[in-house]
Amino acid sequence: MPGRLTHRQDMTPDDVSASPSWPEGFATLLADYERHLTAERDLSSHSVRAYIGDVADLLEHLIRLGHDDLAGLDIRGLRSWLAKQQSLGKSRSTMARRATAARVFTAWAQRTGRIGTDPGALLASPQPHKSLPGVLGQADTRAVLDAAAVAADDGSPIGLRDLAIMELLYATGIRVGELCALDVDDIDRSRRVVRVFGKGRKERSVPYGVPAGEVLERWLAEARPMLAREGSGPAVFLGARGGRIDQRAVRRMVHERIAVVDAPDLGPHGLRHTAATHLLEGGADLRSVQELLGHASLATTQIYTHVSSERLRQAYQQAHPRA
Repeated sequence: MPGRLTHRQDMTPDDVSASPSWPEGFATLLADYERHLTAERDLSSHSVRAYIGDVADLLEHLIRLGHDDLAGLDIRGLRSWLAKQQSLGKSRSTMARRATAARVFTAWAQRTGRIGTDPGALLASPQPHKSLPGVLGQADTRAVLDAAAVAADDGSPIGLRDLAIMELLYATGIRVGELCALDVDDIDRSRRVVRVFGKGRKERSVPYGVPAGEVLERWLAEARPMLAREGSGPAVFLGARGGRIDQRAVRRMVHERIAVVDAPDLGPHGLRHTAATHLLEGGADLRSVQELLGHASLATTQIYTHVSSERLRQAYQQAHPRA
């Protein structure tokens, strides 16, 4: 029986091909699938690594069952693989993600003629326990942005850049990756609308308000030229050395800005959750919020209605004399 691989979540097809425990056909299969995810589906490198890691784990399970090609994969093999995950103590959300990865993979394998039937179509997905995302209250949000504005008064371009980032993240609810990818031409400053390319390179337009617009104008006119260098390109937000700002730098900065005030420690995605929750609390309809956030499914957006309901329940219990 072939030896067991380790660290599958960090594996690449090259790692697989270099392992003597893997059939050559599986290594080629995994490499072809990675090219599909990267070139045809245009997924992020993080998503590609996650899919490849899950599929590599599935194929290794198939090897342990005594198969050396994909023809041996059936619904029983998929179910036994998920059962193995459960026995290892994997969370329901992890198992649900891996079930999804398996279904996407087997559908691709059938579509490309690598297997005759799609066993993944019969696979039910374990339902993950949905936890409500952390959000800032409106008072905490104002305190965070006010503190960022005070920090921006130091006269440095970095302070003004950070304030513009904080304002834009909260005003639009865009993802940190979407923010870092913004080019100057993506911003319609007269209409206060930003063009965003989300997951799968799907384009959407997201409006932003007057406060974010004013700070963004100052950043682009006054501070960005101070950081720009030859080769900076069209990036809206630049790092200290003049290149396009890195997502890790944005996440670190957001945590630092929120830590200044007595508020929950949230990163950029927390500001996205906060923006969505405040929109719904202000009367925005669910479909509009879905479009602004770039969610493919309305079910993803509906979690924010639970957040708003929970906050309303807590306020009622604290304020009503007969709660």
